[in-house]
Amino acid sequence: MNVTEVKLKKVLADVFKIEATAVNEDTSVDTVERWDSLTHLNLILALESEFGVSFSEEQTVEIMNYPLIKMVLQENGVKFQ
Repeated sequence: MNVTEVKLKKVLADVFKIEATAVNEDTSVDTVERWDSLTHLNLILALESEFGVSFSEEQTVEIMNYPLIKMVLQENGVKFQ
């Protein structure tokens, strides 16, 4: 796992108050009990701050699971290699 992915998992863990080791490809609005509209907003703000990006309105609605978060970050120039 690369440094960027470790940072991403830490952001999700901090926002949702779960262990970073619990964050994986299945992490989504359906599998995280604390993922509601308020924590989603907190997630958006935390991701933008941590990675120095700014999401479009469409992207903020789109990122409802871990794979989509990675995809949108990559669309915004974040490298996962």
